[in-house]
Amino acid sequence: MSAVRLGVVRESGQPLDKVVLFAATGLMLFGFVMVTSASSEVAARNYGHPLYLALKHGVFMAAGCAGFLVALMLPVRVWQRLGWILYAASVGLLVLVMVPGIGHEVNGATRWIPLGAFTLQGSEFVKLFTIVFLAAYLAKPGSRHQDHLGAYLLPLALTGVLVILLLLQPDFGACVVIMSAVLAVMFFSGAPMRYFLPTLLGGGAVVVLLVALQPYRLARLISFTDPWAHQFGGGYQLTQALIAIGRGEWFGLGLGNSVQKLFFLPEAHTDFLFSIVVEELGIAGAILVLLGFTVLVIQGLLIGKRCYQGGFTFHGNLATGISILIGVQALINLGVNLGLLPTKGLTLPLMSFGGNSLVVTLLMIGLLLRLDWESRLAPAAPKKSGGRHAK
Repeated sequence: MSAVRLGVVRESGQPLDKVVLFAATGLMLFGFVMVTSASSEVAARNYGHPLYLALKHGVFMAAGCAGFLVALMLPVRVWQRLGWILYAASVGLLVLVMVPGIGHEVNGATRWIPLGAFTLQGSEFVKLFTIVFLAAYLAKPGSRHQDHLGAYLLPLALTGVLVILLLLQPDFGACVVIMSAVLAVMFFSGAPMRYFLPTLLGGGAVVVLLVALQPYRLARLISFTDPWAHQFGGGYQLTQALIAIGRGEWFGLGLGNSVQKLFFLPEAHTDFLFSIVVEELGIAGAILVLLGFTVLVIQGLLIGKRCYQGGFTFHGNLATGISILIGVQALINLGVNLGLLPTKGLTLPLMSFGGNSLVVTLLMIGLLLRLDWESRLAPAAPKKSGGRHAK
């Protein structure tokens, strides 16, 4: 029985992808250092110890590493067989969070389920579950969306159900991340342009409509266009983030010397951690972060390409989806910090404080490495459908 069938990653002349492993590890450890710095004052005031949140983040890292190892050891075929089950679990999580007495509301959004010392944010797991489901659906020969419109629309309709449930929380940021990954996977797996281009245009129109129909989203957009005119209102977070970034210059104020983390910049250790990175370590620190994510995402997409070329359609779909999920979320977070995008509550993957995001991202990294390892170890599979990378 082969190492793949045993589900055990062992010495076989096929090592794990070092680029993904080193990039993810570097971002995670760098994030731990910056979370420790950015959270110290808030932790001292709210919990009586400056390292409280840093230690909690360390626990999340340990849990995420455990998930990483599980994903690394679990055969990919198990994920593929769980496609519909994970979709059903996604619907269940998003419905459960809206049940009175179960869902926990924070800042007007109901996205969390208290589980003792841990608070479950279902939307973070839904991101991964949705991509696993879609990858499995598109890998089935009988479900080729190139062949007819109905098969193409079915996964979009099912994803639309999840999007509607997310909007009810509301969690617009998660919707954008999920839909970006879904469309990317469909494109790379070979969606015909006669279907795909109208889908892109329709999706853009829906986003504009959702922004226009919700006053708070429209207010965010207005304050984003000129944050200094609303610096004590809707533009407060962005102006404080821009002050932090401007103060950093080339090499920053030095690790631990941020001024904005002294209760000026809200969510300094979560959504706006990048601003503290730039303030303390300057443009040099920002370049390190950008380089880390660029390398990680590009290498993930290359893994997807190799999987497609080897005939491993599910592996290629999933590797592409994981890479786009991480890349789009990082891009949105960085864009918000730099004032290039309206403020959204999305963490910086692998770096920001946030247990659910960190655990799920490390789970995805382990799965990405497993996808690559299996596709290189096993004999080439028959090329059933190709996909754009396989051509």
